[in-house]
Amino acid sequence: MASTNELKNGLVLNIEGQLWSVVEFQHVKPGKGPAFVRTKLKNVLSRKVVDRTFNAGVKIDTASVDRSDMQFLYKDGDDFVFMDTKTYEQINIPVETVGGSADYLLENQEAIIAQHDGTVLYVELPASVTLEITQTDPGLQGDRSTGGTKPATLETGAEIQVPLFLESGTKVKVDTRDGSYLGRVS
Repeated sequence: MASTNELKNGLVLNIEGQLWSVVEFQHVKPGKGPAFVRTKLKNVLSRKVVDRTFNAGVKIDTASVDRSDMQFLYKDGDDFVFMDTKTYEQINIPVETVGGSADYLLENQEAIIAQHDGTVLYVELPASVTLEITQTDPGLQGDRSTGGTKPATLETGAEIQVPLFLESGTKVKVDTRDGSYLGRVS
């Protein structure tokens, strides 16, 4: 249990049997009436974001979420196999739990695995990763200065939009949160 006065970003709350992560919070003391806390909460499993208001000083259930550094080893059917870098223990995580992170996972890549009561909640990748373009159409002569984009397939199979001047075999930096192109890597 925690008081609304102890809220902080990243804290995981157990509200009505669901886990919610605090994205942001604000203590409000109006000139008239009691103080309250306005929060923006993100559902840990569905990623849905909601606004919720609590009276100041109210007790809220907190959930213990263990985050551990793990290394992605290989894909086994529909499961992704990760290894804890400290204990060398391996766990299988279903593709539904890995979600969109699967588009940017390479073997031996580090990730943060969040667990609650032995259940894996989500896989968190670094903010950006470096991947190689395996296939993209060549840009047309004269198109290089227009700032246009074209689709490119990465070595993980994900497809992103890249500038027209990039070719197959080029290493690029990709934002794992939205799949956007961040730049070329030499």
